[in-house]
Formats: sequence, C-alpha cells, structure tokens
Amino acid sequence: METKILYTGKTHTTGGRKGASKSSDEQLNIKLSAPGSGRPGTNPEQLFAAGWSACFIGALGIAASKNGIKLPAGTAVDAEVDLCAADGEYSLQARLNISLPGLDLETAQELAARAHQTCPYSKMSRGNINVEINIV
Repeated sequence: METKILYTGKTHTTGGRKGASKSSDEQLNIKLSAPGSGRPGTNPEQLFAAGWSACFIGALGIAASKNGIKLPAGTAVDAEVDLCAADGEYSLQARLNISLPGLDLETAQELAARAHQTCPYSKMSRGNINVEINIV
C-alpha cells in the first residue's frame, strides 16, 4: 500500500531546551525552556502533550461517528507527559485523562480504546513508552 502524505509539519529549532522553535509557516514561534527552569517558554513535553491531546480528540470524533454517537461538546483530553530519568538515561511516560461528559463509562471506554488504536500519536508511542488511558 502506498503512503499518501497529507501534511508535513516543519520547524526550525535552535538552542535545544534553552532555545527557540519556529514553524516554516511562522504560525508557531516559541521560546523553549527546560521544565522547572523558571525561564520563559514552553518545553518539548508540553508541546508533545498538546499535540497528542488534540490529535486524540480527532480520533475520538472518528470513533464516535463510526458508532453513530455525537461527541459531547465538552469533550476534553488532559494529557500528562512525564520526563523520567533512570540509571542516567531519559525516557517519557504519559497519561491521557479523557472527559466525555454525558456518556456512560462503558461507551466512553470503548471510544477511548478505539481512538487509542487509530490516533497517530498513540500509534507512535505504542510499545515505546508507558501510557495510561483514563476516563475522568
């Protein structure tokens, strides 16, 4: 099967966690800072959490429409991405806390499980980092 590229996000980053990043279309132009540094700017973990949660909501919408369900207006995903260290090596782990107000727990869990199977960020992380999917 041939892969069709739908979009390519392009950024230019300098200075690592103490630098800056800008997208090629200039819609993103941010300062970067290390977590807890007190410096102005965001960090890669926050950016990953924002991207994943936005993508996951899209996957929830697809799962809901396939089940003939309208995604609730207050749907939200609070993503938590941890930067971890063990034995001198760094890793990530994550929790996706999903709010689907008005849906029963079983339906919400089913939609979240389907979304986790189809969301590109979830696919990228599968088998690479610990991920918890929670209905809140």
